[in-house]
Amino acid sequence: MVTDAPTVTGPEKAAERPGTARGAAPPTARTESVVPASDQPGSRLAWFRPHTWPRDWLLLGAYWAASRLLMLALLRQGGLDIAREVHVLYTRWEGELRGGSYPVGDVSWQYPPGAALVMLVPGLVPAASYFQGFVLLMLAADAAVLLALAWAAHRRRGHSLAGAWLWALGLPLLLSLPYARYDLLVTAVAVLALLALPARPRLGGALAGLATVIKVWPVLTVLGTPRGRTTRDAWLALAASAGALLLLLGTAFRGAFDFFLAQQERGVEIESMGGAVLHTARLLGWPGGVRHQYGSFEFIGPYVPEVALASLLLTAAAFGWLLLWRMRARRWTEATPYDAALAAVLLFTVTSRVISPQYLIWLIGLAAVCLTVGQTTQRPTAVLLLPAAATTTVDYPLFFGAVLGGSWQGVTVVLLRNGLLLAAALLSCVRLWRATVPRRRPSP
Repeated sequence: MVTDAPTVTGPEKAAERPGTARGAAPPTARTESVVPASDQPGSRLAWFRPHTWPRDWLLLGAYWAASRLLMLALLRQGGLDIAREVHVLYTRWEGELRGGSYPVGDVSWQYPPGAALVMLVPGLVPAASYFQGFVLLMLAADAAVLLALAWAAHRRRGHSLAGAWLWALGLPLLLSLPYARYDLLVTAVAVLALLALPARPRLGGALAGLATVIKVWPVLTVLGTPRGRTTRDAWLALAASAGALLLLLGTAFRGAFDFFLAQQERGVEIESMGGAVLHTARLLGWPGGVRHQYGSFEFIGPYVPEVALASLLLTAAAFGWLLLWRMRARRWTEATPYDAALAAVLLFTVTSRVISPQYLIWLIGLAAVCLTVGQTTQRPTAVLLLPAAATTTVDYPLFFGAVLGGSWQGVTVVLLRNGLLLAAALLSCVRLWRATVPRRRPSP
């Protein structure tokens, strides 16, 4: 139970107070202010005693609940379109997985073996349809991220609730999409992994390994761990966790690694950076077109393979830059692992052949983790991600017909969103480099 410290008053205690002369009138109780224990960083919090909850938590929780009710209402009103993947693809895949096999030969299956776990869990929710179970699972993941960010701010001095607010404010910018894709659950595991890394690198690494087997990109969350034992423990735990889960899934299901074949055939998706180039070329007379293949809308026509190859080369160059940063970095703060994770995933996103709207869920989650620490360099990056998320919603679902048709309105939206993401990636990398890599002094 948390109690306020007693207020000392009375003439007999005046001399014990610093700065109070003997015999002077003591300050009255009215002039003294005592911060409620529930608002002090690191104070004990009783979940079932509301008077111990920090006041800013109550405001945050009220906003989260109201905004999520609106998102759920939008999901219900959106009908089949926004949740088509869950209604059609996820439901079909769940049936095949229950039969002991991955969707072998299905080119829409683009996911690592761990995604099977996410597809199977909604069917286990009692008294609910598959779709209802899926939405409940994503809602629980959303709440877990908010609580983890708020708890980190509450328990550690120098931490801020800004990250929790960014998560609460940023996710609704994508309307109901986060509850109709499984990326929200992956982001939740990655956020928990990052928050665990400083104090428990093995636990953080194990969680990162679990998330990696589900959607690959969380492997980048351990890139910025400090050199030495922390890095060794985190990286070994990631490898052990991912390896054990892959072995288990590969043994339990047939065709666990067939997704590699579909990934190799991927082209240039219409919302990617390369897609923006082809959109512009199309307005200028390029004769290519758009086709739905491999689970997304991709460009077909001359020069598309070259653009796809350029994207792969840029991804390789981005990884090269990250390795160079890792070797050159000398200054580490508590925020460095978080900042490096955001920069790495941003680079992965902007150089990819595919930029799906749900990728913004990852970026908002990682930016929120950065903002929990006062030493972060990524505040401007986080600010840029908010209009990028809003513009993504204009792209899909609001203007997606115009994007498919290649009209100047649709192309403008894609160029604007991708420009914001590119600016965020460059700014993130520059600020990370300047904060961690010492400048070379000119030789005399």
